[in-house]
Amino acid sequence: MSVGIGYDSHRFEGGRPLILGGVEIEHERGLAGHSDADVLTHAVIDALLGAAGEGDIGTLFPDDEERWRDADSVDLLRTAVGTLSGRILNVDATVVCEQPRLGPYRAQIEHVLAEATSARVRVKATTNEGMGWIGRGEGIACIAVASVESQ
Repeated sequence: MSVGIGYDSHRFEGGRPLILGGVEIEHERGLAGHSDADVLTHAVIDALLGAAGEGDIGTLFPDDEERWRDADSVDLLRTAVGTLSGRILNVDATVVCEQPRLGPYRAQIEHVLAEATSARVRVKATTNEGMGWIGRGEGIACIAVASVESQ
């Protein structure tokens, strides 16, 4: 078994939907990014690629390529999963943000990500206790860990 860690962060931007784990979250601002800026799914992709020794999300989906503009990150996740040689055993992720509260969306997010990875997925959320850029409500970060069965 191999383990990988993924991290991503994006700042808030008006006029965009907030997508986390493939689920649209009710919030007045979305996240800025080349794709849909789904910080949770991006961290999961990096964790999986790290566990498989396959580089990172920027290598697989460069943000200077127009074909990835506004891409659905769950579609990117499915593509990344297709590159792995081993079975995904587990994904665990923690979203760090002051707002919005993710509790009402957690089961749906876990379902979407589990379906895309064919693995057990757990998602947690925490705040940054008012500290730093996250604490000021400027954006969202996520850290994810994934285990992949080695071939």
